[in-house]
Amino acid sequence: MPRYEYRCRTCGDTFELNRPMAESSAPASCPDGHDDTVKLLSAVAVGGTAKGGGAPAGGGGGGCCGGGCCG
Repeated sequence: MPRYEYRCRTCGDTFELNRPMAESSAPASCPDGHDDTVKLLSAVAVGGTAKGGGAPAGGGGGGCCGGGCCG
């Protein structure tokens, strides 16, 4: 089951909840009982590889083809 991280806008605490993906948008109360919370974006959600193989565009040298050793 996925784990989601939340921050309470009232007290500033962050906390995590394990819940099904179908309930990912459901409201969450902080452990102190406050209801004004926001779901945080996790690093996993924004991570990934670049389109087309993962190498950055315009690498500026290095490697065989970037270093000019290809004929």
